[in-house]
Amino acid sequence: MINSFFWVDVAFWLYLATFAFYMLYGLFYKNETLGQLGTVTAILGFIANTLALGYRAYESGHAPFANLYESMLLFTWATVLGYLFMEFRYKLRIIGAFVMSLVFLSILTIVWLLPYRYQAIDPLNPALQSIWLEIHVITTFLGYAGFAISFGISIMYLIKNWVEKKGGDSGLKNFFVRFPDLNILDNLNYKSIAWGFPFLTIGIITGAVWANYAWGTYWSWDPKETWSAIVWLIYAGYLHARVTHGWRGVRTAVFAIIGFLAIVFLYWGVSFILPGLHAYA
Repeated sequence: MINSFFWVDVAFWLYLATFAFYMLYGLFYKNETLGQLGTVTAILGFIANTLALGYRAYESGHAPFANLYESMLLFTWATVLGYLFMEFRYKLRIIGAFVMSLVFLSILTIVWLLPYRYQAIDPLNPALQSIWLEIHVITTFLGYAGFAISFGISIMYLIKNWVEKKGGDSGLKNFFVRFPDLNILDNLNYKSIAWGFPFLTIGIITGAVWANYAWGTYWSWDPKETWSAIVWLIYAGYLHARVTHGWRGVRTAVFAIIGFLAIVFLYWGVSFILPGLHAYA
């Protein structure tokens, strides 16, 4: 039977193939065909991911982001969308080896860890029945996608910087010969965050509007609200340091990594360690 779970399984195998092709392309072989296969499977995986969300919406009768299982599907969808845009815009497939590894780990989490708790389709909580929630979730996860891409690029930057500092013609240096120039990686890191930050800002604002509709207050210092503010301040600090003080290179790469780790805690840690008004999410 074809349903949302079927398309999640299809997306899982396609994203696994994508990750494998990009890794082989970037790290082991100088073979453009492997990179092209990675792009094709990424597009097919994105289509399957889209169908999974569409079927989930049809089955449940509401937008498919009412719980952790569904929102993880939205995260993988948004991240692959952002990555494919970047690949076609800048022609740098090697970035896929890092970004798509994160996507694969995310859908692996969906398939292995979440099904038994989150696959059931239950009636929508009354607090979630608002157009503001849909806008809030979509914009927030588009922001997360930009930050996920910047995380992958930052890891690449630190590896490339470390290899170049070692110098010489070591095998390790040749191993990462496909990596873009450090300045290119630094610039793409900035662009990814500059793309994600406005979406995160809109997500927080619309979340406050939704909170007032659901709970009668725009801000209640709920753990998830507090950590959302912390994440926003981290990335605002990144942009301020770069634009105003000229920060570049290792400092901004580390900044971007810290920011994404804060998102991981916001998304997973707060949900299970610091439950609050968002506990059902």
